[in-house]
Amino acid sequence: MKAKLGIAPIAWSNDDLPELGGETTLETCLSESKISGFSGVETGGKFPKTPEQLEPILKNHKLHLASGWYSGTVLDNDLEAEKNNVLNQLVLFKELGAACMAYGETSGTIQNIQSAPLNTKRKLSEDDFKTYGKKLTNFAEFCSDFGMPISFHHHMGTAVETEHELDLLMNYTGEAVHLLFDTGHMTFAGGNSVSVINKYANRITHVHTKDIRSSIVNKLNKDKESFLDAVLKGAFTVPGDGSIDFNEVIQTLAKNNYEGWFIVEAEQDPEKANPLEMAKIGNKELRKCLSNNGYDIQEYKDE
Repeated sequence: MKAKLGIAPIAWSNDDLPELGGETTLETCLSESKISGFSGVETGGKFPKTPEQLEPILKNHKLHLASGWYSGTVLDNDLEAEKNNVLNQLVLFKELGAACMAYGETSGTIQNIQSAPLNTKRKLSEDDFKTYGKKLTNFAEFCSDFGMPISFHHHMGTAVETEHELDLLMNYTGEAVHLLFDTGHMTFAGGNSVSVINKYANRITHVHTKDIRSSIVNKLNKDKESFLDAVLKGAFTVPGDGSIDFNEVIQTLAKNNYEGWFIVEAEQDPEKANPLEMAKIGNKELRKCLSNNGYDIQEYKDE
């Protein structure tokens, strides 16, 4: 089985909390991503938005474009308007050979609102999921036909946060809606990673290996503290530095024949958690766990 190692830029600069690494340049992020052993990156706010601008930058650093976040609003938005909104990102990702586009549902999200407690996040009924599932499937089919499939990112502070909410989403969407499985967000939400992988392995096309510090997460007051408060407290970290057993996670993915990108994504305060050093820790842990479970790690190749 083949695996690729990538990293998200959020360890260097956080788009939702600009005070965290706001002064850090894209050059620093990319050069340190390469130094720490990764062959690919996901996009962030400081990345150029056109293939003509971004491709030479990535090639200069010998990094592939793995994927990147898209702030979708299919839940509330007009479907045709949403298809029009996503076109530029579809072009960018298709031209640069990304594996997928990471779709995050941001209609009514509180993930970027520091004053909004975790327990105030949007909740959908089963009927809501039925309607949303049809719209999201239509949107996903449009993206797939364009040549860039989406992978749905369940996320704290959004309408699809818990394992139960993910079950409803998967139940009411078609096969075009793939799943981006994120260890950190599922664990934070109280879900079981092994259970989720075993249930939806045939739809998982992208993996975020985010670790958590359970001693911090378990003490959060969700009636008063927000997702961003949790980030500032250090709820997240890289594989090998937190509470999640990544060998178990990767063993489960291997048993289900998952192949593709494994992305380190861990938002932290760069003043407290040096991004380069943390990236090295995450890379080392993933390489160990992947090797233990029979994966052949694919390094960067010019294409």
